[in-house]
Amino acid sequence: MSEVRIGKYTVGPDHPPFVIAEMSGNHNGDLDRALAIVDAVADSGAHAVKLQTYRADTITIDVDRPEFRIDNEASLWHGENLYRLYERAHTPWEWHERLFARARERGLEVFSSPFDPTAVDLLESLDACAYKIASSEIVDLPLIELCARTGKPLVISTGKATIAEIDAAVRTARDAGNDQILLLGCTASYPAPAEDSNLRALPVLEQAFGVPVGLSDHTMGIGVPVAAVALGACAVEKHVTLARDDGGVDSAFSLEPHELAALVTETRRAWEALGVPRIGPKASERGGLRLRRSLYVVEDVRAGDVVTEHNVRSIRPAGGLPPAEITTVLGRTFRVDAAKGTPLTWDLL
Repeated sequence: MSEVRIGKYTVGPDHPPFVIAEMSGNHNGDLDRALAIVDAVADSGAHAVKLQTYRADTITIDVDRPEFRIDNEASLWHGENLYRLYERAHTPWEWHERLFARARERGLEVFSSPFDPTAVDLLESLDACAYKIASSEIVDLPLIELCARTGKPLVISTGKATIAEIDAAVRTARDAGNDQILLLGCTASYPAPAEDSNLRALPVLEQAFGVPVGLSDHTMGIGVPVAAVALGACAVEKHVTLARDDGGVDSAFSLEPHELAALVTETRRAWEALGVPRIGPKASERGGLRLRRSLYVVEDVRAGDVVTEHNVRSIRPAGGLPPAEITTVLGRTFRVDAAKGTPLTWDLL
């Protein structure tokens, strides 16, 4: 399977999971809070921070008909007008340069989801290391083509998408000369129920498109992304906030900094645990092989004594005959004297 290079990181099955922290609107309209989120992401050990680059009037229009309201009782934003929501949630464009600079000062990769060509222009001026295609934009093939033509890697979320829609997006990027694609399994519900995560689809995505896969996760906690690593996820994206109690458009399903740190640790541990498809003693077990059971002389015996279940038993450690030989040796006689604690070997009988 191919790998993708995002900044200084190689993303693929032979590398630790690439952890992306999504700020989204959790800055709550405060630049200082946004900068503090960047610092918290860096302190957590995550590898990248991601923004969203739009204005309300570049992603929708100021109309309040029913179709411009969110009609989903399971959504945090049920009943909200799109334009008003995006006005509240957007990251001001004039913040981007400072946020990119802070992320780079802290050693983070930084990129964003653009939602129209002017956003791509801004992000190109900041030399973003990649472009994220949000789930709802996977059908915006002109936007995907524009991002692909920059030559930067594309991170494409697949929430709500059919296999045909994913194929069209991947083909569009490849036709534009860009095969640096990372597909993210995603459930575009906010928050998403764990039972809708469908993690078994991750290997299907990888096999169908021949690209590394990951997970953009909106469930509560870190259990789902950790499980995803066991099914091949090479990257994990989670929303992050300083504190859920502070509120904010995405705070209810976002990780706090200590949880993000746990995600980094546990996804790496899950990746390390994958190992290889081989059965047999592990390197860490080899020292323990000497503690296996074997047959030992358990009381002093003299030459001519009969082997009985009282003077020979299966005990730890190894060194004597295998325990399965007990029925063979019972009733035989000792050829020599043997002290208690002597491993039973054929030359004693």
